[in-house]
Amino acid sequence: MAEPRRNELTVRRERAVLVSVIKPGRHNQPHDPFGELHGLATTAGATVVGSLVQRRQHPDAGSYLGHGKVEELKSLIGQLEADVVIFDNELTPGQIRNLELAIETKVLDRTEVILDIFASRARTNEARLQVELAQLEYALPRLKRLWAHLSRMEGGIGMRGPGEQQLEEDRRIVDRKIVELRRKIKQVQSRKEREVGSRTGEHRVAIVGYTNAGKSTLMNALTGAGVFVEDKLFATLDTRTRRWKIENFGQILLSDTVGFIRDLPHSLVASFKATLEEVRQADLLLHVVDASSESAAEQIDAVNQVLDELGCRAKPTVIVLNKIDQIADRSLLDVLRAAHPEAVSISAKGRIGLVELQRAVADALAHEFIDTEVEVAAGNGKLLAYLKAHGIEHSRQYENGVVIMRCRLPRQCIGQVLRLHGVFRNGVVDCDNNRAEESATIGGELPA
Repeated sequence: MAEPRRNELTVRRERAVLVSVIKPGRHNQPHDPFGELHGLATTAGATVVGSLVQRRQHPDAGSYLGHGKVEELKSLIGQLEADVVIFDNELTPGQIRNLELAIETKVLDRTEVILDIFASRARTNEARLQVELAQLEYALPRLKRLWAHLSRMEGGIGMRGPGEQQLEEDRRIVDRKIVELRRKIKQVQSRKEREVGSRTGEHRVAIVGYTNAGKSTLMNALTGAGVFVEDKLFATLDTRTRRWKIENFGQILLSDTVGFIRDLPHSLVASFKATLEEVRQADLLLHVVDASSESAAEQIDAVNQVLDELGCRAKPTVIVLNKIDQIADRSLLDVLRAAHPEAVSISAKGRIGLVELQRAVADALAHEFIDTEVEVAAGNGKLLAYLKAHGIEHSRQYENGVVIMRCRLPRQCIGQVLRLHGVFRNGVVDCDNNRAEESATIGGELPA
């Protein structure tokens, strides 16, 4: 029996049949069992020509599908002249091998397709390292399947076949490569932690959300960053940070991050922790939701699960209901608003609701600011520039070579102001906690 070629795991320019096995009571099951998988397949470069769904209490241990469905799938492949079968499930190496032998066609699971997309979209060295690690960790237990054409040769104690020898050598090579990649990624992560952590004195806001929810479009609308935007899954893999000036509030750092997805492979979450360092150290998260999607509630849950894995679920969050101009059924928006009454409804593409979003972000961050007066020596240009860059100046006056600046300042800037020899006139600064204990200055107007 002919065996499908496994020398590459991509699906570019191939005709694909989609398969989904739905288990009863599955959490986060989307309304359309193939909507997201179709998007993944087309993003990876395949042409979807057909689909097959089966509802089972438990997947078949050997082939995931039942015997009858396997025969039905084989017939469908012949009719449609398909080159590849893509499952919306994660299969074991044995299940994939058994299916390929039965239907004589290449079989990929959901994780493999996601990894392929990530590999094609990675642009920076950091992203490439992380994708390569995730791919190797996925491939390691599957090497036997990839070397099936050699492992059929006779072998045993003292008489091992060349297939088995090559398989063991490949495993050692992959193991060594994984160790090396983990070492490099650890260095990247340490550098990233230092880089992000060094941004003291500035508020950091990270945009998170389901893939293709409009995060990069929102980033461009708020900052004019010119971030690449495409109506495809995982258009953004590399975090970008830009300055965002909020009127009557101040300047913050806004970061666009990689999109999340249902059943995101754990290896990818682990590998991309360096990239997601912006999320872990953010003061506030903007959770962007595609309000036009019928699966919006399930997508919110999927994002929250990934945030749990990152240890970021408890961070202050503003829910942003995006694409409100694309909603065909307004009841969808009503349901989301009822579930998330504090959410802000916007259209990033249509630039609708951005003023309300700025106000919501300012309100969420306001408790981290103080209104105060700072005495600065007139010749201390470094501190004056720092206050101008990081605070909102209300007024200034000059007295005997001293500048008295009345301003709104982020609390985390207090330590730096002191290091630059500033004096707080209206507050007693607790340096240990980096807080200003008020004398009628915190969270309100200064005394006359």
